[in-house]
Amino acid sequence: MGSFFGTVFRVATWGESHGGGIGVVIDGCPPRLPLSEEDIQIELDRRRPGQSSFVTQRKESDRAEILSGVFQGYTLGTPIAILVRNTDARPEAYEEMREKFRPSHADFTYQAKYGIRNWEGGGRSSARETIGRVAAGAVASKLLRKLYPDIQIVAFVSSIHDIDASIDPLVVTREMVEANPIRCPDPSAAEKMAERIRQARSEGDSVGGVICCVVKGVPPGLGDPVFDRLEADLAKAMLSLPATKGFQIGSGFAGTRLRGSEHNDPFVPGPAGTIVTTTNHSGGVQGGISNGQPIIFWTAFKPTATIAKTQQTVDVKGNPTDLAARGRHDPCVLPRAVPIVEAMTAIVLADHSLRQKTVDVLPPLPTSNPHRSTQSQI
Repeated sequence: MGSFFGTVFRVATWGESHGGGIGVVIDGCPPRLPLSEEDIQIELDRRRPGQSSFVTQRKESDRAEILSGVFQGYTLGTPIAILVRNTDARPEAYEEMREKFRPSHADFTYQAKYGIRNWEGGGRSSARETIGRVAAGAVASKLLRKLYPDIQIVAFVSSIHDIDASIDPLVVTREMVEANPIRCPDPSAAEKMAERIRQARSEGDSVGGVICCVVKGVPPGLGDPVFDRLEADLAKAMLSLPATKGFQIGSGFAGTRLRGSEHNDPFVPGPAGTIVTTTNHSGGVQGGISNGQPIIFWTAFKPTATIAKTQQTVDVKGNPTDLAARGRHDPCVLPRAVPIVEAMTAIVLADHSLRQKTVDVLPPLPTSNPHRSTQSQI
């Protein structure tokens, strides 16, 4: 029912916002990969609520428990189950939503689809579901670093509301991103963004923005033609996240304003016999397959749907009414969404890396492209 993602590295998340817990099952992770709960906890701590004044103040430690698939610090090749228990659920704050639909939330659409819904915090539609994605992303990242030691996946807040960061995405590091709670590597813009979030929160409102993600160290050859293009899977991964409304890769919509002679990325010889491009309008993907250049894309997040302002809506019987949401909510999802974007990126790349191994089962032909990547063994 829409809770599975991936082909070889396959992820299934489960759980509701105010239920007993949230979890994920990862199938297809190779055996003998070193993995500990601490590997997962590092990323969950970046996503958890209550970490700054700019996010929801729900107090959850989000401690990861590995229930299966790992023995004596190594993956077994069997399904890995990870659980995070809910400890600060307050379902009573959502009593009014039992009868009323929150504007732009999933209350009405879940009711229309299933004929039943969990009104306690939105249940499955809550962004708390992304805990399972981040846990799986931590495993995927560990796998990718084994396959490609130079790989780097870095996401950051590039805009909030009408405030844009001014920085070259290719120079951004994890340390720069984590230097402030907004997770924007432009300190001046981050300060303005922080004030905009404070203003929205004080007015019972919310703001949205854009997250940029850059992946370096990806070899050429990942991705499949036609329906399973690498950028298509990245787009699906990003647009499956709560509150997302847009995705663009490389030149994106701006590329429509260029001519082919301006947009094409010329090939030139690179270091150590590699082939590189002089520009990267393609965003690191051509024909649905990585070309070895940095993969760069942007994901747009709408303002948080649940706000404290009184809004017009209807109840479950279709009668007009008003609603002022209660509970603890992010006035802006962007700072906590950064590790989630990185996690889904890692999952997509891990899946395509393992899928590529099914292509590389036979030795290369004598006339094969010498620039085609080969993958290391775990």
